[in-house]
Amino acid sequence: MDISTAIIPHHAAQQMAKRLISEAQLRDVLERPESVLPVRAGRVVAQAVRGHYLLRVFVDVDREPAEVVTAYRTSKIEKYRSKP
Repeated sequence: MDISTAIIPHHAAQQMAKRLISEAQLRDVLERPESVLPVRAGRVVAQAVRGHYLLRVFVDVDREPAEVVTAYRTSKIEKYRSKP
């Protein structure tokens, strides 16, 4: 499962813009995640600490190519570090 080449549909791009997450930041997490955890069948969350935040990227992996669903950053690093 290669999530580094996941596409970013319009809705996900809108959510990223609203949350001030650049494509470069998102791609960085997809290429070098600290962890990739299953959320449910066909969906994973890739996450990594960047600065003072945990950046979480939800990806549907049950399609080709994989597709970003949404992304957000949180300061609650320990809360999400080991669970989806």
